[in-house]
Amino acid sequence: MQLPTVDYKAPDAAAQFVESLRNTGFGVLKNHPIPQSLVESIYKNWQDFFNSEQKQDFLFSKDTQDGYFPPSVSEVAKGFTIKDIKEYFHVYPKGRVPAELEADVREYYRLASEFAGTLLNWVQAESPADVRAKFSIDLKGMIAGSEQTLLRILHYPPMTGDEEPGAIRAAAHGDINLLTVLPASNEPGLQVQKTDGGWLDVPCDFGSLIINIGDMLQEASGGYFPSTIHRVINPTGKASTKSRISLPLFLHPHPEVVLSERYTADSYLQERLRELGVK
Repeated sequence: MQLPTVDYKAPDAAAQFVESLRNTGFGVLKNHPIPQSLVESIYKNWQDFFNSEQKQDFLFSKDTQDGYFPPSVSEVAKGFTIKDIKEYFHVYPKGRVPAELEADVREYYRLASEFAGTLLNWVQAESPADVRAKFSIDLKGMIAGSEQTLLRILHYPPMTGDEEPGAIRAAAHGDINLLTVLPASNEPGLQVQKTDGGWLDVPCDFGSLIINIGDMLQEASGGYFPSTIHRVINPTGKASTKSRISLPLFLHPHPEVVLSERYTADSYLQERLRELGVK
């Protein structure tokens, strides 16, 4: 089994994409409108940032959750006790960004958010009527202008051999949000869990865009769209000497959006942040 790659420009792209989401929790798009040159520029410039001490000037705020999160406070995936091997920077619409990196990041955030609205329209249009009826408002409207949508610039450092036993770059987890939009990384390692418990490599063809379902869409759709467990495994051989940069955009609704009878977007988010130990 392989994750299919959908041509964004194909006449039936929406149907193919949503079918892939429904079957695997993931969709892979090619020929999408986000410029590869912009992604490559961000990868290069943020690698330099993570290699510098400047990052210490942007230590994260517990209140606003923006800024730089060092490896010492990296997430522990739900159900795990060992920290992931990563560091990252959180960008929100009103959050801090180093001045020399801001133009590219803000432009990427804008383009990816706009494109995400198209994808959410696809999801809604291709959903059965009884599933659409569960959405309290249009999916695109849930994120329109949301200041909760998060761009995370992730850096997985080269392996040193001194890692904590059992630690991997990102332990198996589901995302919290509606959808996650992710350009293919500069290095492989992302895997999705199959229904039989095995693992499937996610294509990392440079220029592809990877989209996966988060827990909030699973909640809002009454389980019709599955939030798939995924992970980033440690590289071996020569690849273990290389960094990996990743640029997930986590689409978060406005806090007051009703996901289900049990949750608003805010109550769901706060519960998960407490579980992750970052709140």
